[in-house]
Amino acid sequence: MSATTATDVGQDEALEGGKPERVPRSKGRILINALLLALCLFWLVPVIGLLISSFRPRDDVLSTGWWTVFANPLEFTQRVTIENYVEVLEAGMGPAIINSFVIAVPSTVIPILAAAFAAYAFSWMRFPGREVLFIVVIMLLVVPLQVAFVPLLRMFVGMGIQGTFLSIWLAHATFGMPLAVYLLRNYIGSLPREVIESAKVDGASHFQVFWRLILPLSVPALAAFVIFQFLWTWNDFLVATIFLRPRPLTVELVQLVSAFGAEWHLLMAGAFVTMVVPLIVFFTMQRFFVRGMTAGSVKG
Repeated sequence: MSATTATDVGQDEALEGGKPERVPRSKGRILINALLLALCLFWLVPVIGLLISSFRPRDDVLSTGWWTVFANPLEFTQRVTIENYVEVLEAGMGPAIINSFVIAVPSTVIPILAAAFAAYAFSWMRFPGREVLFIVVIMLLVVPLQVAFVPLLRMFVGMGIQGTFLSIWLAHATFGMPLAVYLLRNYIGSLPREVIESAKVDGASHFQVFWRLILPLSVPALAAFVIFQFLWTWNDFLVATIFLRPRPLTVELVQLVSAFGAEWHLLMAGAFVTMVVPLIVFFTMQRFFVRGMTAGSVKG
């Protein structure tokens, strides 16, 4: 009887002790979610203001703030205009969009293809000096592109490619390779060994294993690097100014600031044109981002 009573008392105490633990845990989760929501709104407010202002007429932008549209949304919808975008595209943003794509796409594809081959070799091939060479590649992560401007300029001038797209492709691809090799090697090295060994038993060569197995299985890591490299090359200003004669969007946007001055409605439209492609790339590939970044960090 006493044992039963003691057990019941112990269960009551456990239940009573469990309730206070659950309440703070629930409150903590709500607090974290609220803070994350507030942080997202904090970062979204400038983007929303930029988007709204880019569709407002010049007089409205100069006379009232963008937040006033929420007081009378119907009036805003009646005064929405795309003339701002038409004017900035005619002012030079149109060709600049093409130039930015010509810079960003090869500057992303070239290093990711080369790095994928290198990552496979570092993960599944045995050759002398493999570990030392991989350490050297990792050490190159701390070397920024900016410290190599002078030697790269001299080399490109000597090769006769200074000012061309080839020069900026080589610059971005070379200094994007270390990060690509690091990300892909971690992911490829964490793939099941049994799958690769089974393919080799069936007579598959290294290239067949890489092309038919490794690449399809490495989509998350590839997508993570695509996001990094594409956003870096698309938003780059300094490298494009030094190595390239045709003007991409970032350089053209600076020219718009000089040309239009206080024409804020045009500058807002030009800025949003520059932002829209990176936003599309990130939101379409974000589901692979965390998987690609955390790949190989935990084994088990």
